[in-house]
Amino acid sequence: MGAERAAADRQVRVLIVDDEALGRLRVADLLRVESDVVVVGEAADGDAAIEAIRALKPDLVFLDVQMPGRSGLDVVRGVGARDMPLTIFVTAFDQYALQAFDVAAIDYLVKPFDDERFEEALRRARRVLALEGVDRARGQLLAMLLESEQAERAPRPNAGSEGSGGGPYLERIAVEMRGQVKPIPVAQVDYITAAGPYAELHVGDRRYVIREAMQALEDRLDPNRFMRVHRSVIVRLELVEALHRGGGGDYELQMKGGARLRVSRSRREALERWLGS
Repeated sequence: MGAERAAADRQVRVLIVDDEALGRLRVADLLRVESDVVVVGEAADGDAAIEAIRALKPDLVFLDVQMPGRSGLDVVRGVGARDMPLTIFVTAFDQYALQAFDVAAIDYLVKPFDDERFEEALRRARRVLALEGVDRARGQLLAMLLESEQAERAPRPNAGSEGSGGGPYLERIAVEMRGQVKPIPVAQVDYITAAGPYAELHVGDRRYVIREAMQALEDRLDPNRFMRVHRSVIVRLELVEALHRGGGGDYELQMKGGARLRVSRSRREALERWLGS
């Protein structure tokens, strides 16, 4: 309690970095009610973020990991881990949440995050500032960068099992629920459906919403295990039971769990080839 009280006695200067305007607005809105926080700037890409960090010298940065051009990790490299302010990473994809953050910074938020999870991350940042734990946090960032650079230099054993994005196929997808991040093995995902700008993982009788586009998921899932059968549907192939033709030439897919899912005409032939193989 004493540490948090001490943190509240000083203003926390915050920089928000996200290539999406709505992402920046979401964080800014949540910070607006915090009397001890002042947003000193925003940046929409990695280059602007590096400039803003150097010029504004914020105490805390909410840093989006996945940005076109320079990623959040590239920003840390550009500034230098030893010169980075406290960092709360913001991510939408498990490869960062499950690999980088266990080693890294103050906290991380998986989009879409709720108000409670945001408050928890902000409280943690306040405690670190109050206890002057910035040097330790920078050391963690440095360790993360060294580890990620070693991983990038290491040869990839299965060159044939990569998505079009250049990284290995997903084995886990991080979902946030009740303020906690839970890794969902893709082998447990029955199918995925579009939910507006988000995607919805169907795992048995459970559903998990993640902030990811269907195309990005299709690119990162093993095509020997998953197929996109409609612009709004991706299925795990081993759970496909039958293909049904409906009225008007429409098709539906029968899954082993009982779900019936739409199949587009453009994807039907590929699915029939798989069923007949």
